[in-house]
Amino acid sequence: MYKHSFRVCFCFRRRFRTNVAEAPEDVKRVFDQYSENGTMNIDQLQMFLEEVQGEESEMKAHAIFDNLKHLNIFQRRGLRLEDFFQYLLGDLNLAFSPSQGVYQDMRAPLSHYYIFTGHNSYLTGNQLSSASSVTPIIRALKRGVRAIELDLWPSSKKNGIDVLHGGTFTAPVKLIKCLRAIKDHAFTASEYPVVITFEDHLTHDLRKEVAKMVTTTFGDILYVPKSEDLNEFPSPESLKGRILISTKPPEHTKVESTKEKPSADKQRDTADDDIWESAMSREDTDEDYLEEDDKDEEIVIPEYRSLIAIHAKKMKRGSNLQTFFNDIEKVSRLSLSEQELENATGNCGRDIIRFTQRNLLRVYPKGSRLDSSNYNPMLAWTHGAQMVAFNMQGYGKYLWIMEGMFRGNGGCGYIKKPDFLLNNSEQENSTSRSTSLIMIKRLKLKVYMGEGWDLEFGHSHFDFYSPPDLYVKIRIVGVREDTVVKRTIPIEDQWVPVWNEEFSFSISAPELALLQVVVLDHDTSGKDDFAGQTCLPVRELRSGIRAVPLYNRKGEIYKHVKLLMRFEFE
Repeated sequence: MYKHSFRVCFCFRRRFRTNVAEAPEDVKRVFDQYSENGTMNIDQLQMFLEEVQGEESEMKAHAIFDNLKHLNIFQRRGLRLEDFFQYLLGDLNLAFSPSQGVYQDMRAPLSHYYIFTGHNSYLTGNQLSSASSVTPIIRALKRGVRAIELDLWPSSKKNGIDVLHGGTFTAPVKLIKCLRAIKDHAFTASEYPVVITFEDHLTHDLRKEVAKMVTTTFGDILYVPKSEDLNEFPSPESLKGRILISTKPPEHTKVESTKEKPSADKQRDTADDDIWESAMSREDTDEDYLEEDDKDEEIVIPEYRSLIAIHAKKMKRGSNLQTFFNDIEKVSRLSLSEQELENATGNCGRDIIRFTQRNLLRVYPKGSRLDSSNYNPMLAWTHGAQMVAFNMQGYGKYLWIMEGMFRGNGGCGYIKKPDFLLNNSEQENSTSRSTSLIMIKRLKLKVYMGEGWDLEFGHSHFDFYSPPDLYVKIRIVGVREDTVVKRTIPIEDQWVPVWNEEFSFSISAPELALLQVVVLDHDTSGKDDFAGQTCLPVRELRSGIRAVPLYNRKGEIYKHVKLLMRFEFE
């Protein structure tokens, strides 16, 4: 225990006794059970790993001892309690470890996987006035994003191709810069395919230029389909290290069109009020602004069309969505806004699920999200939508959920959809009934304690006159039946809080269940202060007493802040 003082005024200080991190009673009991005379040898550690942690590898105990020797906390005869406690809180004992790599079957069609997808991937900030840049594209790829969206517009002089959010104040970036950035960083985080979705607002001449840029930049890593008539998408396994282009194939392009949208420079020259109104009401039209039934002169651009690996479909105005979902022969991709999806699930939820068994469904933020905020992805996931497009440049609870989902399967950016979304059986409650071989029915966890805030934050970061009053909010994110929130009590004036609280959660669909943990500083006079978060796939949690590192709002891991928790599955 040590003392912390806070200056209240010129002549008065408040002093607080703060705990030093020490092993909880459960840890002491376990150590006593698996040690002798205050020391745990390698055989006893192996027994602990097998019986408490559920780890059967005989080499694990040797590897742990070797690592602890390197850290200079290993005693000659074995581990003391302090050493054992330090091991439990260390990087060798994480509740979730992506180091297990890709373990799911990656040989099914692309439509059988959730794909880590970005929205307007080039924007550095808000949707109205931020700059376009390759930086957010690179950052997204390094985080494991596998689908990058680029909006293509003619440059101000009509002789080049810009990437920008049309109808807004956003500044452009050259397409060739974006393509080169994607090539250089596409496979930094994952070897599985990257899909580039074009929202195409170009003339036929500029589409020829796009074809040249794409083929020259990507060369042999560009996947060019042998035929447009696909009854099934290829698998992520077969597409390792490849780049795929997805957009609406040009069919009838006007040489001189009165229906063509204003050019980028004209849109930038419109009045401020008009641009604001346009941005507020704008919904992505997805890939092309020309109607499918245009009857003007047909200009064939085979070099552009042949590069499109995933064809995007666009419904004609006035079309019935339910009819569209059930009238698809060749596999394709459809885009809906979050609001359109929400409306559609009320009338044709099962049709959407059937559609996504063979085809790709991309869902994107509604146009009013000018601040680049995001939406709850679970509605889209539970209806089989593979490409739930998110603004990756911000932060918030929904982006934390997205990151938590795609930490799974080795962080490769592809997660196999649950079987109940892939079979054709008529189930009364088809969006929540699990057919997983991973039979998790209940998750029991205990939150022991936490540490590291005093090393990560200034002593007056949370409260000017006292240490923080930290508590843990625990949420299961998943299908409606599984979603629940619980919390510990706040521990007052402690940098090393000890909670020792247990919780139990029923799990009906483990494939979609995520454990979201948020630590907050309780504030009686205002909003509680953020103190760390993480989100982890439930079915990849490791049982036993585990360390849980926390992340900041932006998803960057803290160096010191972590929790000690225990996980049990039924």
